[in-house]
Amino acid sequence: MKDLERQQRLFQRDENLRERMIAWIRRRMDDYNITMEALAESLEADANAVPQVLYRDAFGNTWDGHGDKPAWLARAIHAGQSIEHFRCEA
Repeated sequence: MKDLERQQRLFQRDENLRERMIAWIRRRMDDYNITMEALAESLEADANAVPQVLYRDAFGNTWDGHGDKPAWLARAIHAGQSIEHFRCEA
């Protein structure tokens, strides 16, 4: 029974935090005149954006520099190759 009460209190606390965060975001949107439509367009554009390739090897493997270093690049660096060797020209 105490476990259930504890879970309910945690859920309520999380719900309160969520509501406060939403209110904060809406105030910032008002401060900067950001509409829901503009926000939706921006989120969609970000989701559809093709990440820029920052590193490439001779076999066509690529990495945009975000997230964990891919295995092909980690192996090359471990073997003594400089990461700069794989950097693409901007």
